[in-house]
Amino acid sequence: QVQLVESGGGLVQPGGSLRLSCAASGYMFSVMAMGWYRQAPGKQRELVASITGGGSSNYADSVKDRFTISRDITKNTVDLQMNSLKPEDTAVYYCHVNARDRRLSRNDYWGQGTQVTVSS
Repeated sequence: QVQLVESGGGLVQPGGSLRLSCAASGYMFSVMAMGWYRQAPGKQRELVASITGGGSSNYADSVKDRFTISRDITKNTVDLQMNSLKPEDTAVYYCHVNARDRRLSRNDYWGQGTQVTVSS
């Protein structure tokens, strides 16, 4: 059974930085992509950033040039470095993994979420 464990959320002032980390455990035949989504109160969950198995990254326009996603293939971890944080970045952040199982079926896995609050 695949499990994702997130860490690194918290309260930060506007302009500050936070680093989120996610570690995936359990058997995955092949990890296709890892990433981070977020959901603010009253809003839909949205993609923040993702990175493929080949290392290609994708960012939401709202976080480009402020957030950086990185991945350690050997450890199955994905980090999100968040700089120049704004109050509108406040949300619950979820780690996401899309991976193939031993039958080569693709599955989506989610972490439990970590709260990020940007406020003075």
